[in-house]
Amino acid sequence: MSKRREPRKDIQTSVRVFGTDSGGKAFSENVTTVNISQHGIELRGVSAHLNLDDVVGLSYASHRVQFRVKWVGKPGTPQHGHVGLLNISPEKPLWDFPLPAPAPDLYRPTVVDARKHPRFKCNNSIELHSEDGASFWATIADLSLGGCYVEMALPFPKGSKVKVGIWIGETKIRADCEVAYSVPGLGIGVKFTRISDADLQRLTQFLATLGPFNRKR
Repeated sequence: MSKRREPRKDIQTSVRVFGTDSGGKAFSENVTTVNISQHGIELRGVSAHLNLDDVVGLSYASHRVQFRVKWVGKPGTPQHGHVGLLNISPEKPLWDFPLPAPAPDLYRPTVVDARKHPRFKCNNSIELHSEDGASFWATIADLSLGGCYVEMALPFPKGSKVKVGIWIGETKIRADCEVAYSVPGLGIGVKFTRISDADLQRLTQFLATLGPFNRKR
């Protein structure tokens, strides 16, 4: 089982969590924090059904930041309605109170993240082409061999089929994709459904250049 990378401080404060649930329905809920670290948070009172690796938005005061779901409390346990989140935009401040400095602790989550492909932080440009012929430019926030997270203010709905072109230097990698989740006002997570062997090899080589310091946690 994985270990949490930072100590957390028990803080109970109201926040708003919003996004798209596992059924593709937009939600917005006022919930309460249980504990907070520099990059992570545990919430309670979450009624939306969320899956591991979903991206949601969190707002506190006048700030709004994106988080990735790392664990979900199981129904029938004291952790039901609790969700563990990881900040995927740590350069953006959210809290107005001090927190413990980063350091490992021995916490073990209720559910372990079993992501098949590790994700890496990046800011590559991406072209998106919808089925109706509309085209958009956006920026990738993280990338893996299986998909990517795209920052866009007007995201496609979950389940949308899109074709993408990811720019790596002067080279463009093309793939057919499906929108796995959509966060209103923030962006979309897409999974690759078809990509050529040549482009997959180029993508593999690019991710290898990013190194461990770019790896998403």
